[in-house]
Amino acid sequence: MSLNRLLITAVVIENRPVHEVAASYGVSQSWVYRLIARYRTEGEAVFEPRSRRPASNSNAIPAETADLILELREKLTATGLDAGPDTIRWHLEHHHSTTVSRATIARHLTRAGLVTPEPKKRPKSSYIRFQAAMPNETWQADFTHYRLTRPALDGTDRPGADTEILTWLDDCSRYALSVTAHHRVTGPIVLATFRQTLAEHGIPASTLTDNGMVFTTRLSQGKKGAGTRNGFETELRRLNVVQKNGRPNHPTTQGKVERFQQTMKKWLRAQPEQPSTIDDLQALLDAFVEEYNDHRPHRSLEHRATPATVYTTLPKATPSTGDRDDDTHDRVRYDKVDKSGKITWRYHGQMYSIGIGRTHTRTRVIVLAHDLEIRVIDAVTGELLRELVLDTSKRYQGTGRPPGPTR
Repeated sequence: MSLNRLLITAVVIENRPVHEVAASYGVSQSWVYRLIARYRTEGEAVFEPRSRRPASNSNAIPAETADLILELREKLTATGLDAGPDTIRWHLEHHHSTTVSRATIARHLTRAGLVTPEPKKRPKSSYIRFQAAMPNETWQADFTHYRLTRPALDGTDRPGADTEILTWLDDCSRYALSVTAHHRVTGPIVLATFRQTLAEHGIPASTLTDNGMVFTTRLSQGKKGAGTRNGFETELRRLNVVQKNGRPNHPTTQGKVERFQQTMKKWLRAQPEQPSTIDDLQALLDAFVEEYNDHRPHRSLEHRATPATVYTTLPKATPSTGDRDDDTHDRVRYDKVDKSGKITWRYHGQMYSIGIGRTHTRTRVIVLAHDLEIRVIDAVTGELLRELVLDTSKRYQGTGRPPGPTR
């Protein structure tokens, strides 16, 4: 028999005095009085263990925020965009001025039954990851298939002609440089789209593709054109662009463009009006590229920045000329402005402090340096926060503004 039941039995049933019962069982009189009061209010429930859960949780998010998380999940899923906790967190912070941890978002999605458990995958640490350090250092290219629809008289859609979508993607920023729809991707089309992309974005230092005949003829032994270069390879050689090709049957080498195509086709399938012509498909692709480049946070980029932010703010790589006329040192670093409004920078073994301003405290930044020339850029918006030439005679590089809060 539990102690609570013994105490209540002694006082209520046996009518023993409270002070005597408390002394007999080694408890305080106040505790016996509280127990009797609970018994008269709760009845037999007083004998069950009470929950230790607090009556309120000061860390719980408001109900409006929880509803907003589910609303964003539904909206992003319906449009075919990524709707994971990281993406929802980015939208809450940038579009709703609300900060919620990734774990909290994941917990609410799981409670709502919106997360499907998956078997354990291969750990990310087992993959050998690579990424270009600068935009235009490497362009990845590939093409995929997408079938058009053929509207029927009864209002239903039937499968139509098959098409192919050719993509040029920047390896560093994941920026979609060119996405075009064709009845069939051929060597001349690859060359033409490559030249159009050059005219808009400059010449890359290298390209990375699979071993398709439209990209290379190096595996065409015994076939027509064996031992020669196709038009694309000839153009790369003329521009001094390094051509890189993945090993046969290893699509993960071109993983970034493969993943882009997966995201693109998921978005296309989610559209209520499916394309019936090449022009319809191209219009949808243009809309997707704008969303992907300029508005959608990318999970693989620092601070979930958009591809356009990274591509437009970092310096661009160029083809190697085979010799160097100078000995400059280019550096790219990701940092966060401290509570004093500064970042640190090491040059020739010496540490310097660079003032940015207290208004930018905790702002995540990208620091670009060309020897002593330094630019500090907001990693999310791409805004130029500070541009200076490092003065090595001063340990602190002030902003030039008077100390104290800005009036």
